[in-house]
Amino acid sequence: MSLFTGWRAALRIARRDAMRSKGRSALVVAMIAVPVLGVTALDVTYRSVTPTTAEELTASMGSADALFSDEQIGPIQQLPDAESYDRVDENAPVDEDGPSIDITTTFPKGSRAISIQSVPAGITTGYGIATTEIYEFRTSDELARGKIDLVRGAFPHGKDEVVATEPFLKSTGLHVGSTTAVRNFGKKYTITGVVEQPDQLSAEALYADPGAVIAPWQARADHDKKVLPPNVGSKTWLVKGPEGVGVTWPDVMAANESGVLVKSRQVVLDPPPDFDVPLARKGVEAYPDTSGEVSAALVTVVAMAVLEIVLLAGPAFAVGARRSRRQLGLLGTCGGDRRHVRAVVLGGGLVLGGVGAAAGVAVGLAATAVFRPMIEEWSGNRFVSLALNPMELLVIAAIGLITGLLAAFAPAIVASRQSVLESLTGRRGVRRSSRVLPVLGACVLAIGCAVAVYGGTAGDSTLVAAGSVTAELGLLACIPVIVGFLGRLGSRLPLSPRLALRDAARNRGRTAPAVAAVMAAVAGSVAIATYMSSSMAEAEYNYVPSLNEGTVVISAFDDKTAARLPQARAAVERNMAVTGGHADFRHVWAGSDCNVYGDAENACGSVELVKPAGKAASCPLTGKGAKELAARLTADEHKKLMRSPACLVGIMTSGVFNAGEHGIVVADEAMLSTYVKLDDPAAAKALAAGTPVLLNPVFAKNGEVTIKAVHHYSDKDKQGRKLHPGKARTTTDRLKVYVAPEKYAATPGISMILPQRTAERLGLHTRASGSVYAVTHAPTDTEQQRTYGAIEQAGGGIWTQSESGPGRTDNSMLLILTLFAGIVTLGAAAITTGLAKADAEADLNTLSAVGAPPGVRRKLSGFQCVVVALTGVVLGTLAGLVPAVALRLVDLRQALQTMRMEPTESAYTPIVLPWTTLGLLVVGVPLLAGLLATALTRSRLALARRAG
Repeated sequence: MSLFTGWRAALRIARRDAMRSKGRSALVVAMIAVPVLGVTALDVTYRSVTPTTAEELTASMGSADALFSDEQIGPIQQLPDAESYDRVDENAPVDEDGPSIDITTTFPKGSRAISIQSVPAGITTGYGIATTEIYEFRTSDELARGKIDLVRGAFPHGKDEVVATEPFLKSTGLHVGSTTAVRNFGKKYTITGVVEQPDQLSAEALYADPGAVIAPWQARADHDKKVLPPNVGSKTWLVKGPEGVGVTWPDVMAANESGVLVKSRQVVLDPPPDFDVPLARKGVEAYPDTSGEVSAALVTVVAMAVLEIVLLAGPAFAVGARRSRRQLGLLGTCGGDRRHVRAVVLGGGLVLGGVGAAAGVAVGLAATAVFRPMIEEWSGNRFVSLALNPMELLVIAAIGLITGLLAAFAPAIVASRQSVLESLTGRRGVRRSSRVLPVLGACVLAIGCAVAVYGGTAGDSTLVAAGSVTAELGLLACIPVIVGFLGRLGSRLPLSPRLALRDAARNRGRTAPAVAAVMAAVAGSVAIATYMSSSMAEAEYNYVPSLNEGTVVISAFDDKTAARLPQARAAVERNMAVTGGHADFRHVWAGSDCNVYGDAENACGSVELVKPAGKAASCPLTGKGAKELAARLTADEHKKLMRSPACLVGIMTSGVFNAGEHGIVVADEAMLSTYVKLDDPAAAKALAAGTPVLLNPVFAKNGEVTIKAVHHYSDKDKQGRKLHPGKARTTTDRLKVYVAPEKYAATPGISMILPQRTAERLGLHTRASGSVYAVTHAPTDTEQQRTYGAIEQAGGGIWTQSESGPGRTDNSMLLILTLFAGIVTLGAAAITTGLAKADAEADLNTLSAVGAPPGVRRKLSGFQCVVVALTGVVLGTLAGLVPAVALRLVDLRQALQTMRMEPTESAYTPIVLPWTTLGLLVVGVPLLAGLLATALTRSRLALARRAG
């Protein structure tokens, strides 16, 4: 029999066997198809989301040939991609106040152009007032296509119409047909349509035709001095070159001579040689391409998918080979040898792998097309088209096919080694487990952990990766022994869990790969989740708040606007989630009334706290010998020192209270409960009696502080000198204070609360400056717009600020990782339970024969699921902590190096476990797997055909 004939017969047998065992075949096909589906969808999504150079040019300049912008620094030289440029003569003076050039004179002859210019403005919304960016850009022009596209409605055609982006409408409560007014000068506009920037779907903006906003605003400002002129951005131009010519490299260099930067589509796609580029001849290079990093990541994802398939589908082929052992034995009686048996089993892998690969690629393409709108919204940019790379899709399908063969390879070897007699009689034989493999695995595990930790302490990420992979491989080799050990733990357990543990231990060839698959998936998820949680904790620690969390401050900066504070308070109380009352505060200064802001040039006086002499009052990380000290500190010691009152001076200063560098605010006891959160009757009593409350004890000595007032009079302010004649002078006063506990030294913006009557007794000036509210949550966009609108109706000039803590990192990645690991865990547990059910049918029949209740069958399936899921999750968690801890050691080394160069830089690099993720994986997923297996398993056996 020829080789081709033998394989044709093997494939025919394998196909018939697959059709006969449809359930098991569908399971194997699904295991192969699902990872192929995921990799296919990932490949198509990545190719579609990642724009080509041509697509990037369209997003930046629409259908124009070039983008022109005046850099206003004189003649320049640029690279063809316009990402780098430099002045021709770096020593030449730059006349910033001189007249700007007419940029239209630099366009190639026969060109057509439209301009883009933006201005920030306060606009009325459905809730109140919001600030947004308004672009003067003729969006209806064909040159804008690809940069701005119409979603619905119509483009603006006139000076009283605008279009808006969808995110803007959602945040403001407006819609097509709504009217909005620019509060800065009062003109109203009708929203005629919705547009989008294909490369920035989350952008919030308004678009109007040129001359619709900026020119009338400027005219109103020139006519009415109460209206501030618009703060417009620089103007850029989209240029369409002569038909069939475009904008060439000589055109670009000619524009450069006038200081104009040009990004030409033709030049970027077909750049000139370096010897024709003056800046390139100077050695300036373009930014490097980082696509190799993405390719490495894709290779890693594909390798993990292959490993998952082999680990999960391998036991299915093994069970299939055992269930077909009589058929394979008959093959031997008919003259077939071992290679024919191997061919039949491998043929099953080829058949099922081919079907799974084809199905995975097809469903992956279909899923990407169906979920395209969702993917576009998540990525923030539109696909120009579904980017299909036939070669990559073919490779993915081939990988699925080859993986099916790899999964069937070990079962084929085992099946070919069985004797014909064993195959016909159904005896499995008894083989002892290898004693060398677990010992070798334990050694590899220890070596891998040591290499990963060493790589972390040495700052070598490559060693960390190598050590982590080695440790995981070592743990994989130990899994059969661990599973065997579990069988010994069930001697005192009830029947169902005892049988589940013993079945897992007796059939390690089926259980160990499934546990390994779960471990591999969970390890990666736990590693990334732990690293992300630790990084978020580090970011939260290093964050310097401007206010105490859960507070809102309204501020006025002069007497005129301070008169509107009652209306502003009413607006806040009506529109925000305030709790309790408010605390009023006043600004304090020394000297004349010429400038109460403390501006360095025109300041009329300042008030500050004087540190007492001695080392206790100075931060050792800012003075002489700071670097030497930092070199001796550990991260925890540095953290403690940076949180000491002496080192907090100046760091927690906030401009919200206009309290200067040392944070002196005039207020009463309401400030303690509303903002400082100092619940101490003694402190409130001290303020009521005229005694200041000191929050930072570093300024205190023997319960007293020294206040230094510098009374300076500006020569530019005649009124100030008339009110307070005399030379500048400095006064100091010592005051008895109430010293708060050290933890309140970290209160943002305030170091000392000074009673009003004490300030007056010291000859200081005060005026109403604002109020503080405690809120249950950070103000939403709607609440802010309503509040701002009410304040503007009362005359405006009042600022509202809130503190919601550090930027909340999007936890969607942690959720995705948890879902991925959970799905793999459930799938592996379900596969193992299904295989166990098919493999142990005789044992289940025996249980029924000896009188076991029907519920035992359901409970056994549930506990079999729990055993696989729980074992894999626990081992995966331990394996995932190795790279996470090692990578944090790398971060720690880098942070310590930075701290020793800049002693005030934090070296705090905590290791924070993602307890929510771990809880879901270790408790939730195994429990869910067990419950699903219990619910989906039939209690009673199906009637079997009589043998013989």
